[in-house]
Amino acid sequence: MPLSYFKKRKGLKLSLNDPRWGSDKDGNRQAQEGKKPGEGPPDLDQLWRDFNQRLNGLFGNKNRNNGGGGNGGGSGGGELKGAGITVGAVATIAVLVWLASGAFIVQEGQKGIVTTFGRYSHETPAGFNWRWPYPFQANETVNVSQVRTVEVGYRTNVRNKQAAESLMLTDDENIIDIQFAVQYRLSDPKAWLYNNRDAEDTVRQVAETSIREIVGKSKMDFVLYEGREKVAYETQQLMQQILDRYASGAMVTNVTMQAVQPPEQVQAAFDDAVKAGQDRERQKNEGQAYANDIIPKARGYAFRLQQEAEAYRSMVTENALGNADRFKAVLVEYQKAPAVTRDRMYLETMQQIFANTSKVMVDAKAGSNLLYLPLDKLIAQVAATEANRSNLTAPPPAAVLLPPPENTMSSTDPRRESNRARESSRDRESR
Repeated sequence: MPLSYFKKRKGLKLSLNDPRWGSDKDGNRQAQEGKKPGEGPPDLDQLWRDFNQRLNGLFGNKNRNNGGGGNGGGSGGGELKGAGITVGAVATIAVLVWLASGAFIVQEGQKGIVTTFGRYSHETPAGFNWRWPYPFQANETVNVSQVRTVEVGYRTNVRNKQAAESLMLTDDENIIDIQFAVQYRLSDPKAWLYNNRDAEDTVRQVAETSIREIVGKSKMDFVLYEGREKVAYETQQLMQQILDRYASGAMVTNVTMQAVQPPEQVQAAFDDAVKAGQDRERQKNEGQAYANDIIPKARGYAFRLQQEAEAYRSMVTENALGNADRFKAVLVEYQKAPAVTRDRMYLETMQQIFANTSKVMVDAKAGSNLLYLPLDKLIAQVAATEANRSNLTAPPPAAVLLPPPENTMSSTDPRRESNRARESSRDRESR
């Protein structure tokens, strides 16, 4: 076999000129056997001796074979002893390396799971730990502090939809498109690793099952608008119940709704229906606001009219009662002095009449023919005229003299006769 074959197999870096491949005696022996030097396999015993010498040199053994015919037996015994020491050292190192392979470090927030021949053995806390090396024991670390996320209805982005997961049927037989994310942590590493074949896929399937059950019991408008938070909360509770029954070792911390909408195929029609419903609600609210504004005013106006009517009735009733009482009192006085009472009643009546009418003064005793028109009305009219004018003008005369009408002061005037009768009655009473 060629020399390169042994170089590859043994990993030794030897040259053809190395004396350890054989001496001249070896070459002569090969020549006697009909072989040329360098042909045929090398001497295995010589290779083994060379290998032991190299190991002895590494571990400080200085006993080397310096060549000599008389020391051949002693050299062979030293080589065998050195080979035994070398094998023991190599075995010790190999055992130490094998034992060191059982050391492992568990980071903070993680737990180590140790198995013996593939069967669960125990958990290890964070820090430096040791187990029996392969093939007796093995270890696996599980991060229990990490918040994991499972996406249902989409992957990575809400635009990357998964229609098979997101489309669901509501209680009123409408289809709705829901995309949500579930966040959870590991509460039991052993259950997470060994109770379910694919734990993450189990959580996703449980989330999809739970939300389909909740949505199937709800109306479409409820899920789209006011009931989104309630649907998320009920989904979280139902998921936790199912995961506990599966002994998955996961604890759901939050369910977040990413998108809740009708399917894209009917989105335009649904938007129109929503706008119509919003217009209806707006008009209803406007009508209710108008009713809330006008009804209290009408009720207040009606109550005010009722109170005014009550007040007017009370006033008329009290005035009538007062007039009746006054009439009874006057009747008593009239019965005592009829003439005086009659004149007093006449004067009071005339006073009331003249207080509410324009006054015309006529000088009958002086025999003047002048008639004085009402001065107060004329003065008020002049003041109003001056206020409307931009430039001041001279005031009109205070009185207008007009000739008295015919038969105004005739002797046959009945009013004069009545005045004379009253004056004569006063004179008699004064006497």
